[in-house]
Amino acid sequence: MAQEDVFKKLISHSKEYGYVFPSSEIYDGLGAVYDYGQNGVELKNNIKKYWWDSMTLLHENIVGIDSAIFMHPTIWKASGHVDAFNDPLIDNRDSKKRYRADVLVEDHLAKIDEKISREIEKAARRFGDAFDESQFRATNARVLEYQAKRDEIHSRFAKALNGSDFEALRQLIVDCEIVCPVSGTRNWTEVRQFNLMFSTEMGSTADGAMKVYLRPETAQGIFVNFLNVQKTGRMKLPFGIAQIGKAFRNEIVARQFIFRMREFEQMEMQFFVRPGDELDWFARWKDLRMKWHRALGLGDARYRFHDHDKLAHYANAATDIEFEMPFGFKEVEGIHSRTDFDLSQHEKYSGKKIQYFDPELNRSYTPCVIETSIGVDRMFLSILAGTYCEETLDHGDSRVLLKLPPALAPVKLAVLPLVRKDGLPEKALEILHLLRFDFRCQYDEKDSIGKRYRRQDAIGTPYCITVDHDTPVDRCVTIRYRDTMLQERVPVDRLHGIIAEKVNMRNLLYKLY
Repeated sequence: MAQEDVFKKLISHSKEYGYVFPSSEIYDGLGAVYDYGQNGVELKNNIKKYWWDSMTLLHENIVGIDSAIFMHPTIWKASGHVDAFNDPLIDNRDSKKRYRADVLVEDHLAKIDEKISREIEKAARRFGDAFDESQFRATNARVLEYQAKRDEIHSRFAKALNGSDFEALRQLIVDCEIVCPVSGTRNWTEVRQFNLMFSTEMGSTADGAMKVYLRPETAQGIFVNFLNVQKTGRMKLPFGIAQIGKAFRNEIVARQFIFRMREFEQMEMQFFVRPGDELDWFARWKDLRMKWHRALGLGDARYRFHDHDKLAHYANAATDIEFEMPFGFKEVEGIHSRTDFDLSQHEKYSGKKIQYFDPELNRSYTPCVIETSIGVDRMFLSILAGTYCEETLDHGDSRVLLKLPPALAPVKLAVLPLVRKDGLPEKALEILHLLRFDFRCQYDEKDSIGKRYRRQDAIGTPYCITVDHDTPVDRCVTIRYRDTMLQERVPVDRLHGIIAEKVNMRNLLYKLY
């Protein structure tokens, strides 16, 4: 099945099973804004808990804060967002559609990568176990041709971005014969910059109102609270400050469902270190963050690092962790060595000393910062994409399921009476009440047991508990496992312990040690 079709099915599935709804849908919606449904909010909260616990429980030198969305407007001047928070945009004159120029080129490079991958896959099938990928890459004429073309485009792309040369960026789009996905033409305008910050006014009168911004990132709330946390927590370098919160960007080219939205949520941690140590810590946090992602079991090969072609004005090293979405490898987390830029800028603009006194060196200095930043919504999408499955069963039956990690699943178990009579619903509800204080459970008695299993598979519920006619006699129920569909008879008294062990967040956290 084409990946575009998979993505459409995923979007439809998300709505049908209460994960994601278009916002303001009864009023025809609002572009690039979405609401999380009853199952979506639970999955989202579980993702945030996994991240938060991995930061604040497993690292005694990382603490959390929750800073305000509205901040003093000078903060955004100091951070560079007022002057430099821009996207390079280009319009197609025929379709009247607007695109990010850099994304058009990145998508073109991705298509070349796909051609190389297809050649490798064909060769691997042809040669079997004797296939040597590295030798094939180095000797196959077609792969070498594709790679040379890609290297040339990438070199021009990086040079144009780093030099903010928008004329060269447009020329690259023209030379690559990149067409508008809507009109199919190459009738492009010039590339222009567009600032992404939303602004509003704070104050009771028009004359006394102050222009403020909806924060485009949560990081600055951490930086301006550096001394508050350091002093009240008696923190010693190195230490980190974590935060989860909403951010807002006026994305002109918002697309791909919840991948790029105007209102989104971030999980960010800023790790403060001695100047000179930042690149060592950058390497360590790269490894730690990749390990966090892979612990979910979605497949190691679906993740990769992508080093930045253009470093932000504050960074001396930057990479993205990308996940293979249905529309290609895309960023889910950024890791940046921000140097001492942020604290130095806020010291300069505020006029307040923002430094750390190092008792070992007996002097004060401005720490450097390693940032790890995840978009919760992108992480949510990667988990849905990585766990969505369609399976063909015996006798021609089929099912759709989400193979969610049990610790993240919105519903941990469903309690199902085999039939709606003979006291089985009452017995099932009795078991439900025993478990609901510790696990999010569902009770379902409508339709055949097979249809109810399928419904829970589609939600991603890892375990179904079936109450049958033998249950009142032997005090046992049947656990049905989502991924394998295997069934196991267990005593009711053991249910709590069995489920608790299987869905515990510790199972994920243990993998990070």
